[in-house]
Amino acid sequence: MRGVRWRRAASQVGRSVAVWAVSTLTMLVLAGILPDFRLQSDDGDSATTIARTAAVGAGAFGVLSALVWPLLVRLLLLVPALVLGLLVFFLNGSLLLLALRLNPSGQSEVAPETAVIVAAVMSAVASATGGALAVRDDDAYRRRLYRLADRRRRGGAACPATPGTVFLQLDGVGHDVLAAAVRKGLMPTVARWLGSAPHQDRAQSRAASAAPRPSHRLTPWHTDWSSQTGASQLGILHGSNHDVPAFRWYEKDTGEVMVCNRPTSAAELQRRAVERTGDGGLLSADGASRGNLFSGGADEQALVLSIATRRRSRETRSRAGYFAYFSDPANAVRTALSFVAEVVRETVQSTRARLRRERPRVGRGGLYPLVRAFATVVERDVVVAAVTGDMLAGRTAVYADLVAYDEVAHHSGPLGRDTEQVLGRLDRALALLENVAEHAPRPYRIVVLSDHGQSPGETFHARYGLTLNNLVRAGCGLPVPRRAERTHSGAEARAAVRAALRRPVEEGGERHRPSGRRSEPIVLASGNLGLISFPDVPHRMSKEEIDARHPALLTTLANHPGIGFLLVRSEEHGGVVLGAYGAEIPLDRLDRTPGPLAAFGPGAADAVRRTHSFPHTADIMVNSFHDPADGEVLAFEEQIGSHGGLGGAQARPFLLSPLALSAAVEDDEELTGAEHVHRVLRRWLRESDGPQVPLETAPQERAA
Repeated sequence: MRGVRWRRAASQVGRSVAVWAVSTLTMLVLAGILPDFRLQSDDGDSATTIARTAAVGAGAFGVLSALVWPLLVRLLLLVPALVLGLLVFFLNGSLLLLALRLNPSGQSEVAPETAVIVAAVMSAVASATGGALAVRDDDAYRRRLYRLADRRRRGGAACPATPGTVFLQLDGVGHDVLAAAVRKGLMPTVARWLGSAPHQDRAQSRAASAAPRPSHRLTPWHTDWSSQTGASQLGILHGSNHDVPAFRWYEKDTGEVMVCNRPTSAAELQRRAVERTGDGGLLSADGASRGNLFSGGADEQALVLSIATRRRSRETRSRAGYFAYFSDPANAVRTALSFVAEVVRETVQSTRARLRRERPRVGRGGLYPLVRAFATVVERDVVVAAVTGDMLAGRTAVYADLVAYDEVAHHSGPLGRDTEQVLGRLDRALALLENVAEHAPRPYRIVVLSDHGQSPGETFHARYGLTLNNLVRAGCGLPVPRRAERTHSGAEARAAVRAALRRPVEEGGERHRPSGRRSEPIVLASGNLGLISFPDVPHRMSKEEIDARHPALLTTLANHPGIGFLLVRSEEHGGVVLGAYGAEIPLDRLDRTPGPLAAFGPGAADAVRRTHSFPHTADIMVNSFHDPADGEVLAFEEQIGSHGGLGGAQARPFLLSPLALSAAVEDDEELTGAEHVHRVLRRWLRESDGPQVPLETAPQERAA
């Protein structure tokens, strides 16, 4: 045993010396190339002196990177995560300047801006060299990966031999998008898991006949009416998304606007779900939650929004994952370089779309390139590294969210070159985690799923020249911006108001304003789902009350060509769906007479009825137009790939599970709703003999 330890120590020392030697050589090469970087005095020095200066400088830089860098990153946890990626180059260059100042020869000199370049190159070369040397020895590579694991696991119980489960959420990737990516060869890892080969020409068809045996099965599922991450992930992780009518909504009893990606709202929604189900969540037994809106009851949490408002502690640091990742300067430099490359890529792609006058198109300027780079690079790298550590630590259940595709698809559309590149990078992340599983202390089953899809289409504003808020104001007889007034829709809305109020057609630009002072409506958008609330009325208004107060509003909305249907409460029928040409169908008759819901497919009636039962459903729920032929919807936000309501691919995500697990549903059964997905994932954890609490009844049944 002692001999094995000595050999391991010698191997580690040998790799460290090799990395130091390569770093020294890199510094010498850069000194010869860059005019503002030199390793000799003005009078000139011998080659031996220059080499010694480079060796000492490289060694000092390596020591500072190992000792000082983690302390700097810990301090920078107070800095916004987006800024942290931008500071990496500056900090790395500062360490190099300090290393050269500590050089006893005192002969080295470098300009600050050049130091940034030199430090970045040296860190990247050192990381590549160390990794390459470690990979050559499988035992060394395994030990290197283990060192990335969570150190808090040390001293705990022995890792069980039963399989662990990793749930990886590809945010916004719809079932049909995934299937198309597999056919096109964009996601070879997923294709191999499904036992399929990408599309090939006839000359290659014979070679493709020997396709690999599948290891996974692909199952579509249907979201609730609110097809967005907040509702879906809350239901998946905590077993209940009751009373989550949209991504954002107004609650009359508190006077607050709830937004699913706001930390205070996420914490409150998680509290309500736990209270309703009486259970901590899917990950409550030896689980880890990474990059999610909600914790799922996990003990280990990083980058989890619902704990972001808690007092900082070792157990609840929502941004601890950043420290674990960026404490390695090589990781920091590699991610920072990729961050810059992604900003450049977005700038080029948006410029090309603008020059080609592509339609539909939304603005992609301002801070958006930085936001996209953070979602597609920083968040991806940090979350994948955290999951790697969880697997090597042998955790029983891990749930992680990768938001890259969703962010890009909102602005570039769910189909096209931009999003195809993101899908390829997500597939490489899956391949990396598959490789890590081979070195984990227990077997792992990797389940990939999505929380919703995305539906294409131009924005409501782009097509009709006014926003939903403008249309509502016009329907209420309130003033609207002059630009909106001049649009066809704005003119129709004002005419409907005048007709309902029996007012003559106005001349000279006069406007009718309702008498009396009433609170204006609150109009909120969640993709192609709109919510209208009247804050001065403490209860959910009925259709009869709305008609009495604003006689033209419901008619104006229901007959607008960009609106698919409305949901309102009725004193006579309990709830009704309104559509064009006077359609008014009670909720209990929708199965026989779907009316305006016919275009939204089977299951739409059940989804609408469920939302109608929520305590905080808005006074008026508005779903945009949907064209079943091309899957198009009209977002009430500035998005050309949207989700949040009914219509098209947004309501059809996927579940990709190993064949070792039971089928999600029987062949003749539909997997509908996030709460149903939660029960399936619970069952799979029980099948792996994990110490999970059995789910005897559905959450809504227990809460009844």
